[in-house]
Amino acid sequence: MASAAEQLARNLNFSTFSKAKQLQQRIWFTLGVLLVYRLGTFIPVPGIDPDAFRQTFEQSSQGIVGMFNMFAGGAVERMAIFALNLIPYITASIVVQVITTASPRLEALRKEGEAGRRKINQYTRYLAVVFCAVQAYGIAIGLEASQGVVINPGWFFRLSTVITLVGGTMFLMWLGEQITARGVGNGISLIIFAGIVANLPATIAQTLELSRTGALPGWVPVALLLLAVIVIAVIVFFERAQRRLLIQYPKRQVGNKMFQGDTSHLPLKLNTAGVIPVIFGSSLLLLPATIASFAAQGNAPQWLQVVVALLGRGQPLYLALFAALIIFFAFFYTAIVFNPSDTADNLKRSGGFIPGIRPGERTAQHIDYVLTRITVVGALYLTVVALIPEVLFSQMTVSQFIGGTSLLIMVTVTLDTVTQVQSHLIAQQYEGLVKKSRLGGRRR
Repeated sequence: MASAAEQLARNLNFSTFSKAKQLQQRIWFTLGVLLVYRLGTFIPVPGIDPDAFRQTFEQSSQGIVGMFNMFAGGAVERMAIFALNLIPYITASIVVQVITTASPRLEALRKEGEAGRRKINQYTRYLAVVFCAVQAYGIAIGLEASQGVVINPGWFFRLSTVITLVGGTMFLMWLGEQITARGVGNGISLIIFAGIVANLPATIAQTLELSRTGALPGWVPVALLLLAVIVIAVIVFFERAQRRLLIQYPKRQVGNKMFQGDTSHLPLKLNTAGVIPVIFGSSLLLLPATIASFAAQGNAPQWLQVVVALLGRGQPLYLALFAALIIFFAFFYTAIVFNPSDTADNLKRSGGFIPGIRPGERTAQHIDYVLTRITVVGALYLTVVALIPEVLFSQMTVSQFIGGTSLLIMVTVTLDTVTQVQSHLIAQQYEGLVKKSRLGGRRR
């Protein structure tokens, strides 16, 4: 039998949405913030020649710089104030989470509740500023090494570039936090999502134009569309897949009555980490590779040019590192967000148990065993979805905005946002039912 929440979810319609004024305000606020972000991607960094930079960018747009441009929503090709996007902040989050698992002091701080989490977030912001400054300085050096890009090279240009790019990333961090607190969905994911979606029309038009001029065979657009539909269907299937563990509760006596034991399920998602492993893996690849790519534009040593070539789109080293990072972060992030020991303790305190498994430590071991097995499948699914389209599209010289990573981010963020919208609507219906029951009680 469906639960009350499931029954309410089935009854959601447009009239329910029209009555949810608070949800509408959250959606409008989210759209307004994303509009501010898109406007910032068109404000260039001062001191560069746009035409000269455009020519330099076109020479390396098919490599790792192209992927960075995808995450930045096209800000890199315009060298805008949001060119670094949120990559330094995501990288800092990875480092802080790794250190937290190894540091007893930070682990204790994380368990203190909201105050501890705020403190850890503050450390993450400080580290993000450091990463952002280093990356911005490397970009400034790379721009100076490119012929004719910088109008007046020197320390003033480097300092102004670092301040501009660091300020842009810090402002995006603040916008993402505002969306999470006052809007709908995860702010960081939605900003990346908006950047990818905003460039889709131009990418589709470019692909069709290449097909029309004969640069691409006529069947390529149809094949790309069919592959995109298949990938989206696979993503939706695996993101909704769950392994449900049967939970039983013993009989209980209330007064003179004996109540039968209830049964429920403990849902374990096949992909507990969501799109985080793909974003984290891409971020760690982009941090050093972008600096090396810009630096290689000038009189760079031979080994640096080789590294940039190996980290190009569809190259074996890039694919191997990307796959290893996705698998690592799938297990790492799952271990952070889901603790089998805490779940087993909660079941034991509430009287629930898994049939055939002793409560306590044995239950925790069983949950961990099942979670590890399904995480293997989830990690392989993420790897295949992220890499297979990248290989095919790189062979067709299609734009970076069409790929497994972009499709995975768009579909996953969309599913997560729709789920949050449904949660707000269900809460709205619950409030309506509570008000009606109170009014009915007063009348009686």
